Amino acid sequence: MGNDEAGDARLWEKSLQGDGAAFGLLFDRHRDRVFRHAYRLAGRQQDAEDVMSTAFLELWRCRRKVRLVEGSVLPWLLVTTTNLARNSSRAARRYRRLLDSLPRGEQVVKPADHVFLQGEMDLDAARALSTLNDLDLQLVSLVVFEGYTIAAAAATLELTPEAAKSRMHRARQRMKTALNGIAQPAPALEGER
Repeated sequence: MGNDEAGDARLWEKSLQGDGAAFGLLFDRHRDRVFRHAYRLAGRQQDAEDVMSTAFLELWRCRRKVRLVEGSVLPWLLVTTTNLARNSSRAARRYRRLLDSLPRGEQVVKPADHVFLQGEMDLDAARALSTLNDLDLQLVSLVVFEGYTIAAAAATLELTPEAAKSRMHRARQRMKTALNGIAQPAPALEGER
């Protein structure tokens, strides 16, 4: 167990005993990684901040059920962040569909959406990630973006290492196919030629 993990376990124990300062230290220790993870999934700074805040709120709300992985709360936070970002994205799509379905009296020009992106690559990556199911997205996030080993990610997600390795391979293939589809125009369907 590394120094950070040992520190997490100690801070978590103190947090469970009601020590708000210890919980604050856990927040300070992990907020940047949780934010980056939320940003990768949400694509907008404001949405990522909301998801990150909610993840820490859930950490506190579910504190009696939280499992430390290798002595750290970070894997739990990252999986929770993935779920929250997915839920937020689904809610935004439903809201957008509702707004689009409402009749309009006159055309309204939307204000520019000030998006904090690193470029089109972020959007392409987000689209490719959106092709994965929840479990595969969590696995890819832990291994690719957060640098966990497949074994550690498998333990976090309650998978066998072999199942995690197989799922990881299939997820990478799906993302690669999705990225290739973004880069190239879709083939014409029969009857459109």
